[in-house]
Amino acid sequence: MEAEKQGAMAATYQAGYRIAMITAGAGALWIAAAFDPSEATYDFRPWQVAYTVMAALMVVGMLTTLIIREPEKQISTVTTEREAHTRERFAAAGLSGWLLTATAWFYSAVLSPFIDFIQRYKWQALLMLALIATYRISDVVMGVMSNPFYQELGFTKDEVATVSKVYGVIMTIVGAALGGLLTMRIGVMRTLFLGAVLSAATNLLFVWLAGRGHDVSALVFTVSADNLSAGIASSAFVAYLSSLVNQAYSATQYALFTSVMLLLPKFIAGFSGEFVDAWGWANFFTGTAAIGVPVLLLVWLVSRNHKQT
Repeated sequence: MEAEKQGAMAATYQAGYRIAMITAGAGALWIAAAFDPSEATYDFRPWQVAYTVMAALMVVGMLTTLIIREPEKQISTVTTEREAHTRERFAAAGLSGWLLTATAWFYSAVLSPFIDFIQRYKWQALLMLALIATYRISDVVMGVMSNPFYQELGFTKDEVATVSKVYGVIMTIVGAALGGLLTMRIGVMRTLFLGAVLSAATNLLFVWLAGRGHDVSALVFTVSADNLSAGIASSAFVAYLSSLVNQAYSATQYALFTSVMLLLPKFIAGFSGEFVDAWGWANFFTGTAAIGVPVLLLVWLVSRNHKQT
């Protein structure tokens, strides 16, 4: 994909992802409720309708994938020559027939994407992987404790569902669109830096909310601001990851990046409950903001060697 379109692609991806979550989550419940004659007794038929509709919606994506034109790939001469040279080396080693084909395929599909990434970025690859592994750390570590936090403050399930599923999702989509626009206007790395600042800073709003207690207006403001910043950061991050992949190995390399993205944050998030029990909510949210500060340094270091889009 052309670099100038990556911001728009990232924003569209985020918007589509969020709309799909609403459709598959709340949408399925609405459909089941609409066809349920009585909530007093369980009836399996409304759920049959709901799941049938969900399955039918999946067909849209399947048909689109089959019909849409395959994107043109601009594979570099270096990549082509490396693949050809490697196949010649396997043949020279005595491999032939199906064994040569299978070995060459394994190298091309599994090993070559990793080798390509290291060869293209050299020592900077480690810096980039460090950024990828920590960029969403503030949001992920904080996010796993949000529902217990709301519950402890006395918010009802309906209040949390309404705020997070309505205001939160709307602001995420708005943030994703804004992030895509900013990416096209000021570049990927500047938007990435802005997203990191906002993601860390908005965690401090939860410290403020902890002091307010059961205040729905404060909850709406906090969740809206947090999701808006998350949308901006996510759009910039998707655009950044897309700019790193070699089109010859886009699927494998993107899968690598997205796996690395959540590994460390999810591990640290596993200790969030123990931290809250020991130090309290205010210190927890302040800590989640603080662990986002080193990300700013990583963005700055990586941006020094990254071509602005």
